[in-house]
Amino acid sequence: MTIETFRSFISAASSFLYADWVLFTLLGTGVLFTIWSGFCQYRAITHGSQVLRGVYDDKSDPGAINHFQAMSAALSATVGLGNIGGVALAVALGGPGAVFWMWVVGILGMAIKLTEVTLSMLYRNTDDPNNPHGGPMWVVYKAVREKNPNLTWFGKLIGIIFCFTLLTYTLLGGGMFQAWNVADITQSYFAVPGWITGVILALLVGAVIIGGIKRIGAVAGRLVPFMVVLYLLGGAYVLVVNYAVIPGMIKLIFVHAFNPHEATGAFIGGTMGYAMYMGMKRALFSSEAGAGSSPIAHSAAKTDEPVREGVVGGLEPFIDTIVVCTFTALVILSSGVWNRSPDAFYEVAPTVVPVENLGTWSMETTLVPRGRAEGWVDGDPVFMVIAAERNKDSGNNLHRINGVVVHQEATGDFVIEWDNISTMEQPRMTDLGVFVNYNGATLTARSFDSALPGLGKWLVTMAAWLFAISTMISWSYYGEQGMVFMLGNKSVVPYKFVFCFLVFVSTLGFIRTPEDLDNFSSIGAGVMLWANLPIMLFFGHKAMAAYKEYIGKLKRGEMEKTAAPSWSDVITGRDVG
Repeated sequence: MTIETFRSFISAASSFLYADWVLFTLLGTGVLFTIWSGFCQYRAITHGSQVLRGVYDDKSDPGAINHFQAMSAALSATVGLGNIGGVALAVALGGPGAVFWMWVVGILGMAIKLTEVTLSMLYRNTDDPNNPHGGPMWVVYKAVREKNPNLTWFGKLIGIIFCFTLLTYTLLGGGMFQAWNVADITQSYFAVPGWITGVILALLVGAVIIGGIKRIGAVAGRLVPFMVVLYLLGGAYVLVVNYAVIPGMIKLIFVHAFNPHEATGAFIGGTMGYAMYMGMKRALFSSEAGAGSSPIAHSAAKTDEPVREGVVGGLEPFIDTIVVCTFTALVILSSGVWNRSPDAFYEVAPTVVPVENLGTWSMETTLVPRGRAEGWVDGDPVFMVIAAERNKDSGNNLHRINGVVVHQEATGDFVIEWDNISTMEQPRMTDLGVFVNYNGATLTARSFDSALPGLGKWLVTMAAWLFAISTMISWSYYGEQGMVFMLGNKSVVPYKFVFCFLVFVSTLGFIRTPEDLDNFSSIGAGVMLWANLPIMLFFGHKAMAAYKEYIGKLKRGEMEKTAAPSWSDVITGRDVG
């Protein structure tokens, strides 16, 4: 199988998993639980904040970590490079309108997350009160057994299917996607070879995950608040510098959420449907609402009230999507980097040539064009805009053709080797401009640099490392719990070695373009969504009944509160330790 065939297969699989009806089902599920719960988003923000403060923590309750650490562990998985690199992809490919649809999924995702966390708390396994296990696999297994003991095998089978999809996403999105982005931005700014970044990441992640959920919770409880505040402060600076364009930028978000956006510079255009598609998919990937992953971390919380942790879980999409993702999107849009001008121009256009397969084209290998201020580096990803048959995503006849800069040792020249592009109409040049293909986190870093040279280099690189490490340690735990459900505790150590090895492998350079990155990182979330949504819809009435009963007690003043512990005790877990 050639690399082009493999890319086509991955792209087709991603399109199938994120067919329009799947995304609309996700939206419908969010609307359903929002109305059913009486707009639980309000309770998540108000009551959930109180629970996080520790006023309901009790040392005698079953669980391993407190509410704050459980949420930090879950957020460390969601507040990651999806917030930096994923949002950059959504804006670069879908345009400003994608941001609006991220908000929609973020708000509705609060209801989805509350429901799935509550379900996992209702059905978590507390045979060992100090080390509980939970997640959709335990929900379907125990709920089916409760309803009909003769079908226990069926519940176990569905649980195993979910765990298989969980592991797929753990390895692709939770590990490899994160490491790739860190390697890309580190090499771009500091010329550090990707494999060195891979070794460092694998060692750091391995040192944390070997200690289990208590060490992960302890690290996440300290790391997540620090990295989020650091990132938001940097984003606030960029927005202050670019304050004059913010009103127009906000208008763009709303206008192009419902209308196509014309091509401008590096942005080849986007239809309303594609903006919606990219925004929803990115928000799903970032917040993981409906994917069933976060409930695994929340199930380790110390509490005897399942809904209490569910309300805390409802806060996650708000923090992740409405706050952090929005900051990234506003920084990118206000900087103008997403629709920038070409980095260099050819004097003579490369010749478009057919390849062996009918309807497949490429361009001749050429010397790099002169004019790029920073010069060229071996491995630089690039693209040009060409015209061909109608592009359903851009709403016009424009396409990107990707390439990579290669240093030829024999001559000392830098050349561009171009990828293939499939179109039944022979491509033609629209202009002679060549764009450096800022992939994911690198595009965000460039946006920060536009406000203060060097800010992106240091802030986004540091954030990328912190976000990636925090995401990988939590996702490794999710995969670990899937392995425990399927194969027992003996499978955990080999699994951790495989996880760390793939983190290293992903930094070796076989993922080159935003499309590769987008499809790889999304495919795992898609298969998890397919597995978890039926579980939520079939057993969601249990969560809603428990939620309404809990809120009734809260309104009647039947919930006991204690004096708020110090923030130091909450962050470190000493209030329950």
